Amino acid sequence: MIIVQGYIPIRPERREEALDMARRMTTATRAERGCISYEFFIGLTDPNTLMLFQEWETMEALLAHFQTEHMDEFMRELPNVVAGEVVTRRYAVQSVDEDKQGTGSPSPTIH
Repeated sequence: MIIVQGYIPIRPERREEALDMARRMTTATRAERGCISYEFFIGLTDPNTLMLFQEWETMEALLAHFQTEHMDEFMRELPNVVAGEVVTRRYAVQSVDEDKQGTGSPSPTIH
């Protein structure tokens, strides 16, 4: 699984436009093959920061996402609403098969 997490600072006077962009992007992206989840959140300490969280089945699915028309549209419109540096991070996540641990018992869940 691939996880993408990010922060998008938005201009206060363009906040509603940014939220509309995020809603459209979420709806379109959730319909993509390989998308497990895709969501924007508003920061509690700064309501002018959008936080992005995505989960993808594979890297190939994420790369295909980058080639979509709705991604092109989002990236064209983004400079109009951004108030600073956009930061994103990508993580590859692997599950641990309990049988491969060699202990015979499940591993603890760590949060």
